[in-house]
Amino acid sequence: MNLSSIRIITADIKRLVQFYEIATGMPFTWYTDDFAEMRTSSGALAIGSTRTLAFFGGDDVASAASNRSVIIEFLVDDMDNEYQRLSNITGIDIIQEPTTMPWGNRSILFRDPDGNLVNFFTPVSQEAQKRFQEK
Repeated sequence: MNLSSIRIITADIKRLVQFYEIATGMPFTWYTDDFAEMRTSSGALAIGSTRTLAFFGGDDVASAASNRSVIIEFLVDDMDNEYQRLSNITGIDIIQEPTTMPWGNRSILFRDPDGNLVNFFTPVSQEAQKRFQEK
C-alpha cells in the first residue's frame, strides 16, 4: 500500500491553491473548478472545494477550515533558505521560527489561509538524514 495524497477541503479553492503554489513554488494541475492537485515524487497534495463533499455523502462528511490535528509536511533541501523566502511573503503566518527538533529535523511551522498547519523541514542530524536516504 502507498499513500497517494492528502486532500484539503476548502470553501475558497482558488485562494488555497494560490497560497500553496506560492509557498511551495510548485504548480497545481486543475482537473475541474472544484479540484486541483500538486504531485511530488512521494505523493500529492489535493485541494477540493466544499462542493466535492456531495460525492462523499454530503456536507457533514468534512468541514472546511476546521483542522486542529494534522500537519502537512514538506521535505525541503534547505529549510533556512525556505524560511527566508517565506518570511518575505505577505500573509504567511509563521507559528514556529526555525527550530531543530529532538528527532533531527530543522523545521518551521506556519498556517495556510484555512488555518491548517504546514511544516517545511530538512533532516540535519546524521540519524534523520539516514532515515530519509533509505526511502
